[in-house]
Amino acid sequence: MTTSSSTKPTGAPTVAVTPVPLLDLKRQYLTIKDELDRAVLNVLDHGKFILGPEVKELEAKIAEYSGCKYGIGVNSGTDALILGLKSLGIGPGDEVITTSLSWIATANSITLTGATPVFADVQDDLNIDPRSVERLITDNTKALLPVHFNGKVCEMDELTTIAEKHNLKLIEDAAQAFSARYKDNIAGSFGDVACFSMNPMKIFAGLGEAGMILTDSVEIKDRLHSLRYAGTVDREICVEPGYNSRLDTIQAAMLLKRFDRLDEVIEKRREIANIYNEKLHDIVMTPVNSESDGHVYYAYTILADDRDDLKEFLESEGIETKIRHPVLMPQQPAYKENARGEFSNAERVVAKILSLPIGEHLDRDDIDFVCSSISDFYQKYSN
Repeated sequence: MTTSSSTKPTGAPTVAVTPVPLLDLKRQYLTIKDELDRAVLNVLDHGKFILGPEVKELEAKIAEYSGCKYGIGVNSGTDALILGLKSLGIGPGDEVITTSLSWIATANSITLTGATPVFADVQDDLNIDPRSVERLITDNTKALLPVHFNGKVCEMDELTTIAEKHNLKLIEDAAQAFSARYKDNIAGSFGDVACFSMNPMKIFAGLGEAGMILTDSVEIKDRLHSLRYAGTVDREICVEPGYNSRLDTIQAAMLLKRFDRLDEVIEKRREIANIYNEKLHDIVMTPVNSESDGHVYYAYTILADDRDDLKEFLESEGIETKIRHPVLMPQQPAYKENARGEFSNAERVVAKILSLPIGEHLDRDDIDFVCSSISDFYQKYSN
């Protein structure tokens, strides 16, 4: 790898360096190009482009893998959340407690059912704080919607206990956490429904938008089949207003091919995370994990003082980083005037979070370069 001595950045770097991208979607495709190409051609040959046989196979495979009875394929992770909430009867007048730190689709999904999101604080592991959740429950609270942020499962023992104690529905937003585990139980196996995204940025990724909902209830499964197909039964009789949210067969076919190497992909990310942990734990705050965690590292996110200067410095070195997410959901323009909740710790950590490159496109030289660059920054420039 080409490196260079640098000064604190004041603009574009003056010396070219080998870039370390955050994500390389083209390389992900090329890794199994022939298999993906054949999968697409097979769908083109049989012509069942929506809810075809590959969709049913993928639904069954993901349900079995996650220890659930039923999988329902939909066209995105956002639709998985909306339909999952609606399948549980969540609607106008209801409150749903969720985290304050997530991609805005989490809050939007609640709002688009007619319900109101209530924003709980997060812990230093960036996941929802169960103590904050319990303080926010009112007579209008009907559900909890924890987000397994960055690929780390929330403290589901405590959240399940809270849901049972207050007779609340539990919806897992597992968009970033396919295959992640908590105390030997897998993401998606805790809630009344669990919702996944398989868009290209995810670890288990299609080549477009795709989503999946898991449940153990045959009644919920049947309602979801109707909701994703315009609210119809037998594709003709409309029993309630629904959506056009069916999963494309081509996406399912490609996901089936990606599924075969998922364990390999996750193991690579864990290996990279272990190197980061070893080299960076004395410099920045690395992800908080315990022995029982089955973190899959959708993102490797540090908490860093002088975060913005560090990000600029790394970019001058050719290292791409990302802030996931710079604005808390309750502070977004769409929500800030009427947001209810508590998020003081979230406000503190959101000023420090920075995601580093992680994925199968990286080699050991890339990781060592990222670590040495962070060390150089704090030795030379940090206040």
